[in-house]
Amino acid sequence: MLINLLPDFFAVLQDSEPEAAYRRYMEAHAPLLNAYWHNYVIEPAGPQFDDIVRSTVRANRDDLRAMLARTDVAAMARQTAFRCHSLFEMEAEADVILMVGVGAANAGELVVHGDAAAFVCLEHFTSAVNPATRSLGLDPELIPMWLAHELAHGVRYTSPASRSETRDIVASSDGYYSYWDTGRRATLREHLVNEGLAVHAARQVSPGHAPWEYFGYERRQYVRIRELEDSIARAAREDLDNTGLGLRLRYLSGGMSDAARTVNRTVLPERSGYYIGARMVEASVGELGLARALRASAAALCTPASTVRSA
Repeated sequence: MLINLLPDFFAVLQDSEPEAAYRRYMEAHAPLLNAYWHNYVIEPAGPQFDDIVRSTVRANRDDLRAMLARTDVAAMARQTAFRCHSLFEMEAEADVILMVGVGAANAGELVVHGDAAAFVCLEHFTSAVNPATRSLGLDPELIPMWLAHELAHGVRYTSPASRSETRDIVASSDGYYSYWDTGRRATLREHLVNEGLAVHAARQVSPGHAPWEYFGYERRQYVRIRELEDSIARAAREDLDNTGLGLRLRYLSGGMSDAARTVNRTVLPERSGYYIGARMVEASVGELGLARALRASAAALCTPASTVRSA
């Protein structure tokens, strides 16, 4: 189901007391927006939350309004959801959420009450960098690619046929996905496989983009990660069966220090695990097909030949 939060957000901006209106907006959509804040921003309470809300409702949105005037994002989202439902052989319809965020993730996955959802924060897809909104300046034509990536996660986390560790963790948490809880409890192998599968899903749903865009990289970063592929794969292989939030952050998060990303005297590029994960599952996606691969256990997907770079 398409959930379009844009009208409610713009009503907040038009309110005579926009900060108070934002809190009412949060309350009206509490299950989804609380999950967004908890997983991708901060705890939605306290002075820092107040500061973020204040800057969010005061930011100039001309770039966003211009993009929405020329792009039918709702139609784009519906078409993408339809393609994903068919290609991923989804047992249930997932929610697709169009929203304006607070400059955190450009897109992400949620599971609330056992139901999968994928959101896209449109301030990042205006083709213009906007410091006031922390916009990444991405082109709106990338929205289907990112929605497909997040919907693939939803299948892996909620499908009755999924054999992923993450599905078990979500189920044990009353059908709620937590980035932080899964980060602590799932193995590095599971995290890398999750992201690698989502990259392949995005490629199939939204072909034709530059190779580095499927990983969320700049071209230079993509080249550097390919140069270091053997070293990165070797470093990851030592920890594939280990758990710990630090491992997830080291391989899959931005903003980590060089020290936190150093393994065997090599500083791993930020978010290098997206590329390594895609390489790990590449052979299995080809052999099983995408729908079956999304539901397979990480161990079943990672054959010895697909965990390292071919000579």
